[in-house]
Amino acid sequence: MNQPVTELSIDVVSDVVCPWCFVGKRQLEQALAAFAEEQPNTRVTVQWHPFQLNPGLPSEGMSRADYLQAKFGTRDGGDIYARVRQAAADVGLDLAMDRIERQPNTVRPHALIAVADADRQDAVVEALFDAYFRQGKDLTNDATLIDTAREAGLSEPSIEAALNDESLAETIRGADTSAREMGISGVPFFVFNRRLAVSGAAGAETLRSAAIKALEQAASDAD
Repeated sequence: MNQPVTELSIDVVSDVVCPWCFVGKRQLEQALAAFAEEQPNTRVTVQWHPFQLNPGLPSEGMSRADYLQAKFGTRDGGDIYARVRQAAADVGLDLAMDRIERQPNTVRPHALIAVADADRQDAVVEALFDAYFRQGKDLTNDATLIDTAREAGLSEPSIEAALNDESLAETIRGADTSAREMGISGVPFFVFNRRLAVSGAAGAETLRSAAIKALEQAASDAD
């Protein structure tokens, strides 16, 4: 007799210029691979939501070196890069952070994620992370954003809407504000079944355990 299919939703609040969010994405993927073996009858949906590490940046962004100096007191990343590189290596990521020359405002990259269909959103998130942290691309540049979105499978009308619709940009800014009003001050931030939260790149096992616990809570509520 077939077991009934259960549902697990995961909402991820993230910024595409947050290296810990890229690490957290890999940790989530590892967690879900293990989770799928334990819970083969659970359908998992993941949705990505915007957060801006630096909402006050101008639309044209700023020099990465100037940004690092202003925020961390170093122009080359120093120990900050060393820590995140080690965490990235632990999940199989090789970050080329020294190649980054510009710190962008991320409203428009987030808009590309927002217009993606549910089955395409992950690819857009991955492409933006890869472009920024592994290729050092300038995410303030229209051509870069268009090429990245195309490679991730977004349609031309969707790309056009994402990059030119000011009402969508306002929606992204509003979502960022709402996240802060809910108490989210750092990312990545994971919410399982809209009830159980994990803050930070806490590791695959922590995320897997949270997924299991969220399922157990849902089953208990249904009894």
